[in-house]
Amino acid sequence: MAAEDLLELKFRLYDGTDIGPNKYAPATTIGSLKEIILSHWPQDKENAPKTINDMKLINAGKVLENNKTLAESRVPFVELPGGVITMHVVVRPPSSDKNSEKQQANSPKKNRCSCTIL
Repeated sequence: MAAEDLLELKFRLYDGTDIGPNKYAPATTIGSLKEIILSHWPQDKENAPKTINDMKLINAGKVLENNKTLAESRVPFVELPGGVITMHVVVRPPSSDKNSEKQQANSPKKNRCSCTIL
């Protein structure tokens, strides 16, 4: 594969820091990109994902699917030489375990405020 066929990507984290840029083939799957991000995740960050399913990759306002390739996801090829495509990484907040959810469901209801607009 020619070097000009590779896509140069960087991944922007929630606090504005970046992972990359690195070059990837258009046949690279989104799932394998997430694995690379997971392995290069900065150790000093609080909200680190535990698996690739804990994060979403967003490019041009579109959430990319794990089983699709960069080419299938229609990631735009950069027209300018040396151009880098920035993808945003969104980390899902840690989900609470099911036991605490059951306890919440069984606990008495607290007074809640509600508004009605007529």
